[in-house]
Order: sequence, then C-alpha cells, then structure tokens
Amino acid sequence: MSPNRRLILTAALAGLALSGLGASAASAVDLRIGWQQIVEPSRVPQAAGEYEKATGANITWNQFGGGADVIAAIASGALDIGYVGSSPLASAASQELPIETIFIVGNIAEAEALAVKGVTNPADLAGKKIATPFVSTAHYALLAALKHWNVDPASLELLNLRPADIGAAWERGDIDGAYVWDPVLNQIKTSGGTVLVDSAEVATWGAPTFDAWIVRKDYAEQHPEIVTAFVKTTADAYAAYLADPAAWNAESDAAKAIAQLTGANAADVPALLKGYVFPSLADQAGPDYLGGATVKAIADTSAFLVEQGKIPAALPDYAAYVNTRFVIDAAK
Repeated sequence: MSPNRRLILTAALAGLALSGLGASAASAVDLRIGWQQIVEPSRVPQAAGEYEKATGANITWNQFGGGADVIAAIASGALDIGYVGSSPLASAASQELPIETIFIVGNIAEAEALAVKGVTNPADLAGKKIATPFVSTAHYALLAALKHWNVDPASLELLNLRPADIGAAWERGDIDGAYVWDPVLNQIKTSGGTVLVDSAEVATWGAPTFDAWIVRKDYAEQHPEIVTAFVKTTADAYAAYLADPAAWNAESDAAKAIAQLTGANAADVPALLKGYVFPSLADQAGPDYLGGATVKAIADTSAFLVEQGKIPAALPDYAAYVNTRFVIDAAK
C-alpha cells in the first residue's frame, strides 16, 4: 500500500473512531441535580467529579438556597434529583408531587439552630426580627420550638430569607436572630450570636428533622442504573467519613473540598460535620430510616404543617414517597 493510501486509511479510521466517541457522548443521559451548600460528606465526590464517572451521565449541578426552591424546580421538570430537608419533602409529598426519597443524608442535630442576640429567654423573642427560610427544616423546627415554649409566632416578626441573605442581614444588624443551618449558622455564632435552641433538642420535643436526596419517579423508572450509581457514590462518601472521622481534619483534602463548595472555612468543617447523625448504607433500608421511620417522620411533619396552616391537608399514607430499592441495590 502506498504511503498516501495508508495515510488516507489511517485518517479515515481515526475519523470513524472520533465519530463513535461523539455518538457515545451525545447518547449519554442527562442528569440534573439540585444541591445546597450544606457541609456533608457527599460534597467530596461532587468536587472530584466522581458522580459523573460513576453514573456515566451528563450531569448539571444546580445550586439552591433552600429545599422549597429545589421542590419547585423538580415540580416544574427542571431537576431530576434534589437535596431537600424533611419539611419541604413533607410539603411536596402532601401535594402528591411525583417524587421518591432515595437516600437519607442524616438526622439534623446541632447543624441547625436558633441563634440570637439580646435574648436569653424564649418569652423575650416577642417583637424580635427572626429570619428563616420558609418551608425549610429550620422553619419547621422554629415553629415547633415556639409551640413548645408557648410563644405565639405572630408575636415575632418572622422574615423569609435564604441563608446567604440571612448572613448579610445579620452582619448589617437588620435582624435579631435566625433559625438556619451551617455554614451561615456558624457565621452568626462567631459574630455575636448565641444559640437559644438547636435541632437536636427540638427533636427531643417530638419534632425531629433530616435531610434527604429525592428523585422524580419517572426519571427513576427510566434510569434506575443511574440512580443506583448516584446513591452508591453518595454512600461511599459517608462510609469513608464514618470509618475515620478524625481523618477529615481541617488539613485534609476532604475538608478543603467541602470548604471550596460550601463557602465554609476548612478549619470549621470537622465540627460542622458533627452537627449531623449520618447513617451508613446498611442502615438506610432499615426500620430507623427508609425502611420505616422515614415514612412516619414525613407523616408527622405533614400533620404539624397542617396544624400550623402551612399546608391544607395531609395524606393517609406516605409510603409511596419513600423507596428502598436504590439503597438495597447499591449495597449489593
């Protein structure tokens, strides 16, 4: 074969190879994820691009300031998977949106709290400007705390602000406090705010809260392998943290990755991670989480939201909004 013909053939084969790659890339499934700047282990694989590798999907990461916004985006068809708290999850399920809970991030403890200035007694909250993202787990916990204290919510000036806006309002002196999560909570605590109550204590009063990943039902039905890979990648990050929390110190690559995505200081990350109770993959499908307690928690939260006038009615059963399939498949 002449050199010219060999060159032409080589170029043609290279063109076919590139064409095949292009077709493969073009055929990859899209995955639109709604996330929040919350300090937790899955920020590490997110920063490293591990979700893209594991799922093989074209992933678009969309940042949101609160769970209510995530729910609205999923309801509009703009997202496939989203990160939400138990209160917006309960609200969405009560509206019978086509979603499923597929992974419990963790039970919220000290990671969310009511931090204030000039208030040492709950009764002194009357007349104060307190901010919180409405329909969030923080809003739910705040209402539960006020009920426990017999403080009328109408006696406060409650402001619906996203976390970033809460931090800015606090620094300007526009608010007297906020029920919010880290890293904004830590910002308030380190600049004159004092914790009046946190979500760990509110949970003992009968109002536990948690964060979770949810998926649109139609997406899960069409792409179960992608959802399973997403869950496994998330679970692997939790396993790494639970195996050796001390290794996730301020100097670790993990802490730096989390800080980069969330805006927290790397030095604060170890303490902020302790603000959650993270379940293992083995626990996810069990009775304390997706296998039982999660359904009850959604029902209890919905009943409280009805009582508070935040949603019109609760459903008789929420089992259809929790799916253990993907954590079970991820554990195989």
